[in-house]
Amino acid sequence: MSRSGREVLLGVGGGIAAYKACDLLRRLQDHGFLVTVVPTPASLNFVGTATWEALSGRRVLSQVWENVHAVPHIHYAERADYIVIAPATADLIARLAHGRADDLLTNIVLASRAPKLIVPAMHPEMWLDPATVANVSILRERGFLVMEPDVGRLTGADIGPGRFPESARILERLHEIVGRSADLLGRKILVTAGGTREPIDPVRYIGNRSSGKQGYAIAQAAASRGAQVHLIAANCELADIQGVEITHVETTAQLEQSLAQYFLTTDVLVMCAAVADAKPVQMSNEKIKKNTLLRIDLVANPDLLAQIARQRVSGQVIVGFAAETENHLDNARRKISEKALDLLYLNDVSGGAIFGSEMTHGTLLDSDGGALNISEVSKDSLAHVLLDQVVTRLR
Repeated sequence: MSRSGREVLLGVGGGIAAYKACDLLRRLQDHGFLVTVVPTPASLNFVGTATWEALSGRRVLSQVWENVHAVPHIHYAERADYIVIAPATADLIARLAHGRADDLLTNIVLASRAPKLIVPAMHPEMWLDPATVANVSILRERGFLVMEPDVGRLTGADIGPGRFPESARILERLHEIVGRSADLLGRKILVTAGGTREPIDPVRYIGNRSSGKQGYAIAQAAASRGAQVHLIAANCELADIQGVEITHVETTAQLEQSLAQYFLTTDVLVMCAAVADAKPVQMSNEKIKKNTLLRIDLVANPDLLAQIARQRVSGQVIVGFAAETENHLDNARRKISEKALDLLYLNDVSGGAIFGSEMTHGTLLDSDGGALNISEVSKDSLAHVLLDQVVTRLR
């Protein structure tokens, strides 16, 4: 199964702290995670299914016997990149420690190999009870990451260890597990992907071989790092990315219009789309018969990247892409200078390389004259390498 690196399964145990998990869900979303909530049946006494569905935007199940034909415990287990159980009650910790599978959440935990973060919340006497201490020890020995609860006031007048931690502390621990902080949180990133097409008649067009895979990888990576991402997709046969706003376009004129609409309100533009260099002077509304298709008069399309770069405001970062077959570095350096780009990724596309592939190689150039050679890597990996450089520029 394709993994986005952003899928969090949020398990909610049946304690009063369940209401605090609502804030945790929102903060996870703010940090670019896609969240599916799986509450235990007991937790629904505190926060109901309707609340979780409204906040997550996803269907919420709590029993193995719901939606049985889809085998939900396996489906959720395979989809989750990370499992966070918050709050985890003494009862839920005990069931997990002993391998019980008596509700949907515990079934998922047994079926999943994803990293698991447990956030206990209970009365101090329950947290310090030898049975709970032993169960927590068992989970930690099995690779579960169990947070220490906060010390503070709980229900009633009792004070001690067992308080549900603040969302910020839970997120900090999750980011340690993920290995990448939300360093683009609050940033708006505009990404273009694919290739524009210029119609000759209703069935023919002038276009290029760009698949859009690299642009989609960048959009997904940026979202996983907390950015608010808008993707302009030109003729891409790829699935929409959850959590990313997408505008579909076909022609260069449509791409130009979308750039004009969104560019000035963004922090970063990654211009990954391949723009058709020319278009027919006139499009035929009827299919041209092949025996009359002897000549096509062309007119140059505008240079959208150079055009939009002239409109930039202070603080914006612009990233371009170059596909070359000869004089690679000279052409790329001239492009980064003439178009006033901050960064440019150079592809050697001799023989049709790179297009449609899951892998890429090339050189990442910056406006200061620096160059980083990229050996054969996945387009997902390149996306993060490129965004690392963007973050440095934003700072």
